[in-house]
Amino acid sequence: MKFLQIALFLWLATSPAHALNRETPLSINADYSASVLVFRVGRVALEAELGHADYAAQAHIEAAGLAALFTDFSIESGVAGRLTGAGPRPTHYGHTERTGSKTRIINVDFENGIARPTAVPEFSSWGEPPASEADRTGVADPMTATLLLSEMVAASGGAPCEGSLPVFDGKQRYDLVLRSGGTEWVRTRGWRGEALVCDAFYQPVSGYDAEDWPEPGETRHPLRLWIAPIADGTAFLPVRLHTRAGFGGVTVELRRLELH
Repeated sequence: MKFLQIALFLWLATSPAHALNRETPLSINADYSASVLVFRVGRVALEAELGHADYAAQAHIEAAGLAALFTDFSIESGVAGRLTGAGPRPTHYGHTERTGSKTRIINVDFENGIARPTAVPEFSSWGEPPASEADRTGVADPMTATLLLSEMVAASGGAPCEGSLPVFDGKQRYDLVLRSGGTEWVRTRGWRGEALVCDAFYQPVSGYDAEDWPEPGETRHPLRLWIAPIADGTAFLPVRLHTRAGFGGVTVELRRLELH
């Protein structure tokens, strides 16, 4: 489930280094569908704004199809930040998780490069060990992580995904270790063409309760992303994501895309 959560939180509106501080703002609206084997299990709706010197995005994630018969689950997430010469810098990130009648609101403010979280209701435990201030320094939220991923694509001259991204989601601190997979032709309902292939390996660091630490088998296989150029090559968008974690694996594909 952690890999699926990462996939869904990758709000998928990324911009390369040469397109930061854009002369023309870009608005992105996209819908994605998640499936296990041939069964639809989730939906993701995304809205993103890349401005002259700032960015903002919202995502709505919910169970759909077969999964909606067994769980009432949704996540509303959002981020706001600045586009600087050193790359995207979040100022605020938050998400609201709803499972049945239970709701938790998590907010993260970034002050002097340090992520400072709050949760309502409060977590009974912030993990064993909790994410320290050092762990929360210089990190990105899950949504900004895709902007940083695109920075790597641009800085490497077009080679996708090399290096490591430190991510903090409001409680758990983990690294995404990236590995290039070349290029592949991709066809989805919302896009078709040549896409960059990126493998993201999940490495937990801190902020996990004992029962939440993933088993070795859960981190053996990466989250694979197919990242496509959009808006005349001034932005990048994952058009397909796949993880082998869980029964049958989970695939998320772009179904609709609108650019303004």
